[in-house]
Amino acid sequence: MITGRVLLLNFSYEPLGTVGVARAICMQVCDKLYVEEFDGDNVLRSPSTIFPVPSVVRLRAYVHVRRKRRENTMKRVRIYIRDRYRCQYCGDHKTAKDLTLDHILPRAQGGTTTSQNLVSACVKCNQRKGNRTPEQARMPLLTPQRLLKLGLDHVLLCHYAESRPEWKKYLFMDEFDVSLDKAA
Repeated sequence: MITGRVLLLNFSYEPLGTVGVARAICMQVCDKLYVEEFDGDNVLRSPSTIFPVPSVVRLRAYVHVRRKRRENTMKRVRIYIRDRYRCQYCGDHKTAKDLTLDHILPRAQGGTTTSQNLVSACVKCNQRKGNRTPEQARMPLLTPQRLLKLGLDHVLLCHYAESRPEWKKYLFMDEFDVSLDKAA
């Protein structure tokens, strides 16, 4: 249980990411956070104390966060997770080594390398599309453009929360789940 993840919220209930169980318990003992949800009946035992394992914690003080720098780390993997390891043109599920990143609006036509302009594509579809937009190549995207605008950090947390139902209310996943179901 010490290897699990705990959802970390800012003082304002804004999701910041995840921390390890051991880190969350240390922060709890140092009185740096509130425990919002516990992980069922799971506990950590020391020789003198039993610690209930937290599932969702909230900082006692507000932390200002710079978003741009955090979004750029592990961009490729986060986009694959957002797209559920599925080619956004043919719909085939692939492994990470069989996927590429495709620019929706090609760089040759002024497209940027942002998460909103990148999708997972198999090599065959990426080569077929070439330096054209999906409309020009007659290859419509399977995922609506509005879903691509979600932040990669939020998408990654939602991916983790699929097995943690107590996280959903803190991540506003109701809207996200409905949209994903329609896109699939």
